[in-house]
Amino acid sequence: MIDVLVVDDDFMVARIHCGFVERVDGFRVVGTASTGEQAIAKVDEFRPDLVLLDLYLPDMFGLDVVTRLRAARHDCDILVISAAREAEAVRGAVRYGAVNYLLKPFGFDELRGRLEQYAARRNSLRAAVVSDQADVDRVLSRSGSIASAALPRGLSPETAELVERALREHDGTLSAAECANRVGISRVSARRYLEHFSGTGRAEVTLRYGAAGRPERRYCWVG
Repeated sequence: MIDVLVVDDDFMVARIHCGFVERVDGFRVVGTASTGEQAIAKVDEFRPDLVLLDLYLPDMFGLDVVTRLRAARHDCDILVISAAREAEAVRGAVRYGAVNYLLKPFGFDELRGRLEQYAARRNSLRAAVVSDQADVDRVLSRSGSIASAALPRGLSPETAELVERALREHDGTLSAAECANRVGISRVSARRYLEHFSGTGRAEVTLRYGAAGRPERRYCWVG
């Protein structure tokens, strides 16, 4: 079983999230906390494997909780659950090593997908014998990247991962049309994913000016 601590300052929201977690096979809630100080104390008491961590807590910012936990040498994983849509919040979660970032409000299926991805990665890391880079890539790909989290409605994590991989593996910049050809999706769809990555600070946009018409938007991965 994967032990989970749910941290949220809203009692009813925490109760709903606990119910979601308990419905996913292989997970169980070992405790809840409504403040940062409570979260730190509960981690020390229950030693959970995973913390569902809200960022907006009454006594401190959620990522400051992570700093305190790491200073105390707790190695629990962090899944951020927040209404914060600012790119800096997502980038901060990346820097602090969050395994995923889920925007509130969310439904059961959205959380279940993230938890199942987390469980798959965790099991792979326990069981796998890593012999080369390909093994590492396979293990990491089981969970998806945080760059694919917090997606707008209509965008899928699976396609986001393909677009991310196309950008990562290309030496230079890609246009939406070039990315679409590499991934096997429409140019319009590719543009939506590319603009999402640009908006969250994971991709950089440059303009290429031609002889006539609008400048071409080109993207490169900076995450």
